[in-house]
Formats: sequence, structure tokens, C-alpha cells
Amino acid sequence: VYEDWGFREQMNRGLGINALFAGESGTGKTMAAEVIANELKLDLFRIDISAVVSKYIGETEKNLRRLFDAAEDSGAILFFDEADALFGKRSEVKDSHDRYANIEINYLLQRMESYRGLAILATNMKSALDRAFVRRLRIIVDFPFPDIEQRKEIWQKVFPVNTPLDKNLDLSRLAKFNLTGGNIHNVALNSAFLPSQEDTAITMSWPLHVTLTEFKKLKRPAHASDFG
Repeated sequence: VYEDWGFREQMNRGLGINALFAGESGTGKTMAAEVIANELKLDLFRIDISAVVSKYIGETEKNLRRLFDAAEDSGAILFFDEADALFGKRSEVKDSHDRYANIEINYLLQRMESYRGLAILATNMKSALDRAFVRRLRIIVDFPFPDIEQRKEIWQKVFPVNTPLDKNLDLSRLAKFNLTGGNIHNVALNSAFLPSQEDTAITMSWPLHVTLTEFKKLKRPAHASDFG
């Protein structure tokens, strides 16, 4: 497209691919980025926002420049998890802190547009992103909350083959609880510890008990009778 069809002659920026993965926590955004990197046989640079952002003026831009340069030189995929923390909306300038924060975002806008590789942003707060970033994104992929059939399939695959499961473990019932894949993984893992200490199989009571705990952790309404 760029060479034979002549698009490169009409554009000198934006030759890379910027994609946004948006969805609730635990819906598989990070895993999808890992799958893409594995399929393309490329390294995945998962960006630690805390290591990039600096309180000193100009240091954040320097860190970002080194990061983008290293990714371009190596051909790696850049993955910004919790991207809204770095790509948030610019604010009205009320003091010097706002001005320098906006300068960082403006630099990011320019660097993302000139980046020639694949950059993936993941967020569970798409509305918090600056509109200028959204305009520069080539692809936006929404990761929906799994429906009951998808949750049942996740439950069927979440326990390793060596895990002893009680024959009466009702995965269809567990699939009725509105949980993401990440939450289901947490429930399955936490359901295994006490049975492993007692050297017994995982019975239905364990994932039900842990699911109730997961609901409380997520601050979702839960009736104890549903988990009996």
C-alpha cells in the first residue's frame, strides 16, 4: 500500500499502526497483545508507566524518546497498559504543573504519529483518553464482557489437567455468575489452595465460596443464598 500504491508519497507520518484495546479489567486485553506478539514472533515491550513518568521537567519526554527509539530499532511491539494514565485528556492550564503535563501529552501525540511500528494501548476507561489520541488510532477493538456461553467455556478451560475436580462440579451454574475471564481465573486459583492442603478434590462449595468473596471484592451486590 505504501510503496506500490503510492501512499508513502502523500504522507510522511503515521506509517505505523496504533491500536486501542478497550474493555473492563479481566476481559483479555493484555493476553490479546501477548498472542499478537507471539503470532508475529516479536518482542512485546510492556511499558511500566511509573518508570516512564518523572516529576522532573523534561525527563518524561526523554524516557519516552528512548523507549520509542529502542522499540523502532528492535522492531518490538509497544504495549501501554492502563493507557489512560499516560494518554489522558489535556487540562485547562491553571498553573505551571498543568502546562508541563500538557507538554508531555503533546509530545506523546507527535511521537505516536511518527512511530513506525506497532503500538497497542489498553484501557478500561476509553472516555478518559484525549480526543487527539483517539483520532490518531488506526484501530479500536472493544473487548466485551463475556456472555454466559463464553464464561462456561472459560470455566471448562481454567483448571489445569492435573487439578483434581469433583465429578459434581457444576460449571454451568458457575457460568451464571457475571465474572470476566480474569475474575474466573482468580476464583479457580483460590479455590484450589485449601483442597490441596487437605489432599482432596475441588468440590462445588469451594468455587461458590470464593466467587462470593470475589463479588464482595468487586463491590457487586451478592446474596449469600445464591452461593449456597
